Amino acid sequence: MKKLIPLLILTLSTLSHAWEIDGLGHYKFDNLSHSTYVMHGPLSDPNKQNQGFMNNPGIVVGSNGVIVIDPGSSYQVGQQVINEIKKITDKPVIATFNTHVHGDHWLGNQAILEYYPNTKIYAHPQMIAEAKDGEGDNWVGVMDRLTEGLSQGTVATYPTDSTTHLQEIVLDNETFRIHNNVTGVAHTNTDIMIEHVGSKTLFLGDNNFRHRFGRFDGSSDMHGNIEVLQYAIDLGLDNYVPGHGLSGDANEAVQPFLTYLRIIKEESKKGYDEDLADYEIKPFADKRLAEYKDWSGYDEQLGQHINKMLLEIETLDL
Repeated sequence: MKKLIPLLILTLSTLSHAWEIDGLGHYKFDNLSHSTYVMHGPLSDPNKQNQGFMNNPGIVVGSNGVIVIDPGSSYQVGQQVINEIKKITDKPVIATFNTHVHGDHWLGNQAILEYYPNTKIYAHPQMIAEAKDGEGDNWVGVMDRLTEGLSQGTVATYPTDSTTHLQEIVLDNETFRIHNNVTGVAHTNTDIMIEHVGSKTLFLGDNNFRHRFGRFDGSSDMHGNIEVLQYAIDLGLDNYVPGHGLSGDANEAVQPFLTYLRIIKEESKKGYDEDLADYEIKPFADKRLAEYKDWSGYDEQLGQHINKMLLEIETLDL
């Protein structure tokens, strides 16, 4: 028992100095490997309680600097991410990656560039174009509204460098392989997945969720999302980081959402062949999805997912 006391003290000490969000818990960077960390955010939609924080910022600590993946949803969240980085290392942030255009992942760029003005920020070229063409300002407004003003002062701060498929970017002797829109369109038409070669880690952005469901908007393709998740699994890496939810190996962190999407596809195709409406398909899908009912957003998103898949099946059948 005595051997456990120092570990317990260390754990409590670490938590006591972590970012605390009242009513939700403590948030800090969890170590995936010797150099790779993830801060697993809350699973609920952005709101006043979670301060708009709900994604999974990641970092890779190199010899002389830090590389950040998705620094969060606002200037304020970005500041907290930087505070947690400083508890791990005093090395400066030298680069950042943004996985896609949805602002809950990248509006923290503002804080990164304020503290580290020479930082390069990498993203898909379509993400940069759409962010500058109004999506950035739109997301600033969304976050301000959902957090009831807690994100006020956030300014859309855009990526500086565009990426290409299978491009290898070497930063501080750390190699990152970029997987750009592998299937054309998946969660959005602006997606990149970032593979950190050294730790065999893949940051999937919102191509992947765990214990949470997000929406598929007009720029998404559920068939493409299925393909990109299989592509990710086939890479055979050690660590997979969803855009939301806990990281793990492929079976733990990727396969559950892939299975969910395949069930939605199968039931929607059956319903389409029988000329059923989305609300008629929903009970059949629901019966097969018992293990997903405790995922955040299940009740809100299931019907919408079936509707989206049904529209895609109809389009493909034309």
